[in-house]
Order: sequence, then structure tokens, then C-alpha cells
Amino acid sequence: MLDIAEPFTTRAAPDVAAWAARFDPAALPVLAATAAEIEELRPLEDEVDASTLAEVIAGDPLMTLKLLAHVAHVARLARARRGRDASGAETVTAALLMLGVPPFFRAFGPQPTVQQRLGRLPRSMAGFERVLRRSRRAARFALAFAAHRLDPDAATIHGATLLHDFAELLLWLEAPTLALRIAERQRETPDLRSAAVQKELLHIELGELQHELMLRWRLPTLLMQIADPAAGSESLQLRNVRLAIRLARHSANGWNDPALPDDLHDIGAFLQLAPPHVDRLLRGIDAED
Repeated sequence: MLDIAEPFTTRAAPDVAAWAARFDPAALPVLAATAAEIEELRPLEDEVDASTLAEVIAGDPLMTLKLLAHVAHVARLARARRGRDASGAETVTAALLMLGVPPFFRAFGPQPTVQQRLGRLPRSMAGFERVLRRSRRAARFALAFAAHRLDPDAATIHGATLLHDFAELLLWLEAPTLALRIAERQRETPDLRSAAVQKELLHIELGELQHELMLRWRLPTLLMQIADPAAGSESLQLRNVRLAIRLARHSANGWNDPALPDDLHDIGAFLQLAPPHVDRLLRGIDAED
């Protein structure tokens, strides 16, 4: 449970199930800016529409998780109690339309924040922010690719990309000491696979934890399919997400990474754009930050 009053986890759980049991979507902290904006809108709930509220939430992977998990829970109760054919929502806007704005404010009171949780741990806060920044850049790239392709699932693709590394964000919040050890090992041995370090220090891979949490929280099927890094067949939506994530990782420290030419080639083929147009498009998207 990610409660600010609780101590941090310092020892790895034995397996995926034990790790997953430590997290409750309702207890997740959110970004301080998100919490503040929700409180600014609360007195105006009769004037606020779903689109306005979605703009506040959609850039915050933790608040997005909380909302989607809550709506999935509400839908499950509706099916069980009234036999209604209700399903979860795949996007923040759809979730808010399904739930309603006043019920949102009733369900989500003042939120605990990441800054409260990690404020006294600057190295851990910096680690969390690195993952958050990478996730947001990847989501921005993914949305631009989807818009270029006129993909009707563009909003879902954006959300799936934003949530792609949410287990890593949760690790920084729940077990910052272990997260720091993983980061240090990777700095010391850059060629060591992330999954191997995670298995050694956490007894699990973060991808396994993420998949387990998505199942437990009953996140939308399409979102899970698009976000699944182990998916065998690659749909256009999944390729969109994977290319955006590759680009965000390789360009995190600038546009000189040796892996970027391959990324640009593959993105150009995916979008059917010539290399000069790809480079101009990507740098334009990046400049929007």
C-alpha cells in the first residue's frame, strides 16, 4: 500500500504475487500539480466537463492508473449487482464520461502526492522524475505517430505508452533503496540487461509485476495488449508504442545516440516518410515540451 505514513520497502518480496499485494491503486500518490489542479476545479464541479478534467489527468500516469482502475471496479460492480453489460474505459476521457464529473470528485478526494512521498529523498525523486520524463516524451511521440497515421485509437495509444513503465515508477515510490541499487548496477555495467538486474535484486522482472497489476486492477484489454512488451504478434498500435518508447529512451540525453539512425529509419518506414521529414517531425515534437 502506497500510504505516505508507511515506511518504505527495503527488502525484495519473494515473488510477483507478494510484490503486487503491496500496491493498491486507490492509495497511489499523484503528481503535486495534478492534485493541486483537481482541488482548484473541485468547487467548480458543476461547470467542469470531462474534457477539461481529462487535460489535468492525462499527463499523470499515476492519476490515470487510479482513474482507470476505479472505473473498472465500478463497471465490475454494475455487472455483478445489476447484470448490466458494463466494461472499463480505455482512455481518461472515456473513463470520466462513464463515471461522471460529480462522482469523480466524490470518489477522489484530496490526493497524496509523489512530492510528499519522496520529498526528503532527492536522489529517489530524481530517479522517479527521469522515468516520468521518459514516459511523457514517449507518449508524446506515440500520439504524434498515431495522429499522422489517422489511427482512431490514438488516445488509447497515448495512454498505453504513458503507462508502459508504470511499474518502474511504483518501484521508486515503494522501494526507493532497491530502485537506486538497480540504477547504480546499470550505471556500473551498462551492457547488463535490465531484466537480469531486476531479477537479481527484486526476485522478479518489473514487466511481470506490471502485467500482474494490470490483471488485478482489470485494466482495459486493448490497453493491456498495446502495452504488453511480450506480445508475440505486433499490431500497428503496438508497433507505434514500441517505436515511440525506443525513440524516447535513445534520445533521452540528446540526439547523438548511436542507436538513433536505426530508430529514424524504422519510424520513417512506419510513417511512410523520407528521412529529412522524419528528423524534422521528431525534433518538432520534442520542441513542444
